Amino acid sequence: MAKYKNKYYYPWRDGNRFELLVDGRQFYPCILDAIKEAEKFICLETYLMESGKIASRFIEALLAARQRGVNIFVLLDDYGSMGLKQADRERLQQNGIQLVFYNPLRLRNLFHNLRRDHRKLIIIDATVAFVGGAGITDDFARPGLPDKSWHEFMLRIEGNVLQDWLELFSRTWQKATGKPSSLPVLAVAPSSSNLLGRISLAEGFGRQEINRSLIKRCRTAERRIWISTPYFIISRRLRRTLRKAARQRIDVRILVPGPISDHPWVSHASRGYYTRLLRAGVRIFEYQPRFIHAKLQLCDSWISIGSSNLDRWNQHWNLDANQEIDDTVFAEKVVTVLEKDFNNSIEILYSDWRIRPLHRRMREWFWGRFVHLVEMLGRHYWRKKTTPRK
Repeated sequence: MAKYKNKYYYPWRDGNRFELLVDGRQFYPCILDAIKEAEKFICLETYLMESGKIASRFIEALLAARQRGVNIFVLLDDYGSMGLKQADRERLQQNGIQLVFYNPLRLRNLFHNLRRDHRKLIIIDATVAFVGGAGITDDFARPGLPDKSWHEFMLRIEGNVLQDWLELFSRTWQKATGKPSSLPVLAVAPSSSNLLGRISLAEGFGRQEINRSLIKRCRTAERRIWISTPYFIISRRLRRTLRKAARQRIDVRILVPGPISDHPWVSHASRGYYTRLLRAGVRIFEYQPRFIHAKLQLCDSWISIGSSNLDRWNQHWNLDANQEIDDTVFAEKVVTVLEKDFNNSIEILYSDWRIRPLHRRMREWFWGRFVHLVEMLGRHYWRKKTTPRK
């Protein structure tokens, strides 16, 4: 971990292998199989965990691993796990699993409650990790209803970069508990593959490394910039960068939810950005079959996949982490997946967008102002909290 201006940044590491897993029907079985093979420890950190069939399968797999003597550390966000029933919590706590809730909700700390652990990370035996945007909930794999399940990506990781994911988990665990984790020290074996990878972070107002890293890559892109995000309320700086790239004839595409969303008001607010982007030549696609929750950025051969939605709310309040990869062959695999998603989307054309009805314009204006107001209140709170008293 490198230090720069009193902040720590993870370096690029070679000797890694990455595999892109698409949708819950592919990544959940893969994760559960890895848990079944665990011998030393399992670290699970996630924002969203709700009681249901998927959560039950994970709890049963963790309990079986604990019976084999595996040390298990589970870090859940207190707000995101509100849907986890008390019976499921007790099953974990009564069987020797170390269960911790990040930033417990308190009535007195209104704005402090907004600080959430939004990461999704599972590490097993320092040999394999899974990182992405999926929580442990039936939303990503609805039993008997695959066409209704949320569309999402997870990344299977092996190799040297695991030492950084372990360090990050340990640091967050200590922040949540006030105590260092008792993770055993195990050597991380490099993968037979030799892909480059590094971790980028977001940790609230004080650190927006994920956003800065994307902007930097966008500014040096030569062929394409493709972004998939479920909540398209990105920073002014990133919007300006995308417009400039599109004017330079770079293939800039944005993939966002269409008519199906878990937060429709966010989609209304995000459409307020369409006009200037479309006018500059940015191509915008709204995914149609189901809710797309995928969080992925592609600039030429550089890819970033993880928990960050890129929306300003996420960047201001949440802990997030993405895996960056720089590899031409892996990038082409990502291109194949995204092209399929573009084909299942409706492209918003500037000529059609200009003549949209007045009621849609008003809805975009209203929710856009609401998002702006909430952001300003949050900034005021942060300045007040961080400004030293005289």
